[in-house]
Amino acid sequence: MDQTEQQEEDYGYKLFPERNLGKFQKGSIAESLFTFNHKCQVMLQFAIETSPYAKLLLGAMKSSGCAVYKDRHFSCEDCDGTVSGGFDATSSQIVLCQNNIHQQSHMNRVVTHELIHAFDHCRAHVDWFNNFKHLACSEIRAANLSGDCSFNNEVSRFNFGLKKHHQECVRGRALRSILAVRKVSREEAEKVVDEVFNTCFNDHAPFGRIPHDKKDAKFAYRDFENRDREVPKLMLVKGI
Repeated sequence: MDQTEQQEEDYGYKLFPERNLGKFQKGSIAESLFTFNHKCQVMLQFAIETSPYAKLLLGAMKSSGCAVYKDRHFSCEDCDGTVSGGFDATSSQIVLCQNNIHQQSHMNRVVTHELIHAFDHCRAHVDWFNNFKHLACSEIRAANLSGDCSFNNEVSRFNFGLKKHHQECVRGRALRSILAVRKVSREEAEKVVDEVFNTCFNDHAPFGRIPHDKKDAKFAYRDFENRDREVPKLMLVKGI
């Protein structure tokens, strides 16, 4: 990428206009009640309290020294009509597109998807702006582990019945996410996705498995909680 292209690259911020205006403050109560923002806040609260995907990711981030706080790390904003959410690495905030998220199930998936990016940001110190492979890897992981490519979601999109369909869904959604936020050719994006796909597709942290549905996510969350409980017991048995 030459210097001119770097200067023109906006890293997807055009999709989140309120980011460019510096609107990180919460609005007044009068502005938020009975609006998209109020509905977004309510659905967000429900997601972080009830979704096993979100609860596991929040627990894992806290264990990694990156505790997430609702008022600090989430922001409900109006966005371009083509996106549902994003992770802003410069402010460590998850943007939820209040004008595009209208159902709780959609909110749950977006929160999970963006929390995976936040987890990667915490765990792997991703270089979002300079390392294309880092970006591709996190997009692959988010598509794979968030439920974006679950059987039910794919059926609702009339996409099913193909061999290795889950892998192709993950690859396709990761590719679309990259093209939305980077000024690169499809060929270049495909090449980078292919280079890191196997490694990143098989990285299931912190779930320990691909949570194909809510039941899988609940099992993963139970195992995560039990793992933390078993450590003190093991130390006690060993007399430490």
